[in-house]
Amino acid sequence: MNIAIVYHSLYGHIFTMAKAAAEAVASIPGAKARVYRVPETLSDEILGKMGALESVKAQAEVPIATPDTLAEADGILFGSPTRFGNMTGEMRQFLDSTGGLWAKGALIGKPAGVFTSSGTQHGGQESTILTFIPTLLHHGMIVVGLPYSFTGQMGVDEIVGGSPYGASTIAGGDGSRRPSERDLDGMRFQAKRLAEIAGKLKG
Repeated sequence: MNIAIVYHSLYGHIFTMAKAAAEAVASIPGAKARVYRVPETLSDEILGKMGALESVKAQAEVPIATPDTLAEADGILFGSPTRFGNMTGEMRQFLDSTGGLWAKGALIGKPAGVFTSSGTQHGGQESTILTFIPTLLHHGMIVVGLPYSFTGQMGVDEIVGGSPYGASTIAGGDGSRRPSERDLDGMRFQAKRLAEIAGKLKG
């Protein structure tokens, strides 16, 4: 069983979560996780001015996702930071390249989930995932969220990401906060759930 984890990450928060998801999938017998990044559209000059060049270069060895990446997977997790309450332009551009898969119905019946990050606690995490879901439904995919059986999302004793729509983390206004262990636990929970559902659907 092959689970694809397809993400975009400028400052490394989503990349960290993608790696945690891959480790969780790999812990399930018979399941394999492959991590892919979507193509970066910003120039090195712009990335440098944004303070993201070093982080992006650190991801250079991660293979680039193509539409075939999705077609070959039994289940898919998508990760994108929020940009004004929506996915990044890079992720949108990648998804817009999957029209051929839609025409063939290549993704119908495959489970898919979304995880995200934002600068603040109310920075559009839920709207980013919710506006991502219509694309998955147009492809006929089965949406897998983060149910409240993951009780870590219900605490108020610390800043924590996560919602029933999917795993998430809060980066802080300056990006200095890294995903907490509880955030990563939510990511692992969602990844395992998606892989288990994929396995049942594959039969």
